[in-house]
Amino acid sequence: MNQAVTIDNKTYFTKLIKIGIPVVFQNFIVIGLNLIDTIMIGKLGEEQLAAIGASNQVYFIFSVSLFGFLSGSAVYTTQYFGAGSREGVRKMLGISLLSSLILAISCILIALLFTPEIMTLFSRSEEVIFFGTKYLRIACISYLFCAISMVFSYNSRAIQDLNGVTTINFLALCVNAVLNYILIYGKLGFDPLGVSGAAIATLIARILEAVALLVFVQIKKEHWLRGSFKQYFSFDRGLFSNVMKMSIPVMVTESVWSGSMALIFAAYGMLGTVALATAQIANVATEMLQCFYFGVGNSTAMIIGEYVGRKDHDSAYASAYKALRLTWILNVILGIILVVIAKPITGFYDFNPETDEMIIKTITVMALVMAPKMIAYMYVVGILRAGGDTVFCMKLEILFTLFMQVPVAFFGVMVLKLSLPGVIALGAIGEILRIFIVRRRFKSGVWLNEVI
Repeated sequence: MNQAVTIDNKTYFTKLIKIGIPVVFQNFIVIGLNLIDTIMIGKLGEEQLAAIGASNQVYFIFSVSLFGFLSGSAVYTTQYFGAGSREGVRKMLGISLLSSLILAISCILIALLFTPEIMTLFSRSEEVIFFGTKYLRIACISYLFCAISMVFSYNSRAIQDLNGVTTINFLALCVNAVLNYILIYGKLGFDPLGVSGAAIATLIARILEAVALLVFVQIKKEHWLRGSFKQYFSFDRGLFSNVMKMSIPVMVTESVWSGSMALIFAAYGMLGTVALATAQIANVATEMLQCFYFGVGNSTAMIIGEYVGRKDHDSAYASAYKALRLTWILNVILGIILVVIAKPITGFYDFNPETDEMIIKTITVMALVMAPKMIAYMYVVGILRAGGDTVFCMKLEILFTLFMQVPVAFFGVMVLKLSLPGVIALGAIGEILRIFIVRRRFKSGVWLNEVI
């Protein structure tokens, strides 16, 4: 492989924009949903906001695990797309649907059967547990419809056709925002339902979104994802097994990461309700800007997968280098923006000055931590996985998140007695160390694998 080979900027950025901008909007929509919930529920009080943050950890683990599975299967989908195989793309959609619905049903059952126990993991406050239980028992039903939407969204990314899907995602966000306002505060003759209203609004919006995506794909005759039940589920055992070998390590990777982040959130809970509410606000603010990284990362994964499907390893390698350079530029720009908006964000809430100060400090620290975190993200999600190096990524995630960052967080809280910003800063050590390992793996070129 000639590492000096490059692709011209026009080719690269045309592909990046085609995939990346819709992905950025899709992520804005998803995180915008969380932002709307956070602001509206935040008006009710710190306990309600902390409850939403804690109960949403279940959805966080579910959605990130599903993202992991779909990222793994997308290695096949992008290569089938690059090879021009519609049959292969349809079969991958069928495998994705079957697996995703099984995962969704499993998570719903766990959430319904163990709701109070789950809430107790994050807070000892009776009010937080009460409000979180009310929210989770309704919102968890939406996981089923979220799974359908995510399958069509991620497969649309793989075939580089996102305009229609993104429009539907945006309309679902609008529906959710309006229903939130009506049901949380009791407008247009409805009784005020508080956190239950937020959960009902989310469920209705998810149902409408899933139905709209199914209809859209089927009525668009030339759509790559359009097909019959038989075409979707005509895959053989061999293909299913191969996809599982590729996807399960990625799903395990993301499950371990999301589970580790939930445990770290539980460590924050040991600092009190204010810390939980602050972490929820800071996370949403940071994730809004991280959408740009997600756009570049997902675009890069699709571009690299397409080139690998065409057996053009040099162009895949050159695309990865361009993505890494772009990530460094985003680190500078978005880090500054996050620091600047930290104080204005507190104006959306009616908290006391001490809580406002905690929010500002926490967001500022997250702005600094974001740089190494997103560099590591680009190497793992945008590059190594796209080349099929999923087992290595799984081992890396287990090592650095579960066995390093989680213990470090509890050590910072229980032994060092650090504040929330201090615990977050301490956790950045793992991200920095991870960069050195993934960079070496990238340089070796062993991550490039053809799977079809």
